Amino acid sequence: MSRIGLKPIEIPQGVDIKVDNNLVEVKGPKGNLSQKIDNGIKININEGEITLERPSESKKYKSLHGLSRTLIANMIEGVTNGFQKTLQIEGTGYRAAKAGKKLTLNLGFSHPIELEDPEGIEVEVPGPNQIIVRGIDKQRVGNYAANIRDYRRPEPYKGKGIRYEGEYIRRKVGKTGK
Repeated sequence: MSRIGLKPIEIPQGVDIKVDNNLVEVKGPKGNLSQKIDNGIKININEGEITLERPSESKKYKSLHGLSRTLIANMIEGVTNGFQKTLQIEGTGYRAAKAGKKLTLNLGFSHPIELEDPEGIEVEVPGPNQIIVRGIDKQRVGNYAANIRDYRRPEPYKGKGIRYEGEYIRRKVGKTGK
């Protein structure tokens, strides 16, 4: 039994939700999002909350029940508050800079890496060792932050690289002499 799928989703003030043939469109103060939900999941909107029902107790629909509820809840959260991921850069000479819509990363390679901000994603660099990725779509924010992190993942010996804020890197002991 999906416990997540059974929870109702509260609709906050200022958010409009329209369901048309299981295409859920959410409009809020920060923007608009839409997501196609599986046709087997029934979406009910009444009295300021959304509930989802599955047609049977099969494993497929149990999985889709919780997933669908989480996707809709994330869309509502995104158009009201938005999402953000903070990245920390560790290492001598490693830094980030922002010029217009371009993010420039100096990560110890022979050349700087220049990335163009994707549509709907806002990148901020408050300091040379910190990058903040913001947006209304949780999947796109997380994916872009992961793409930035992949250029120089944190290594376990000195801890150099790009890590998420609060991420713990298990350190290893290096080689010892004779």
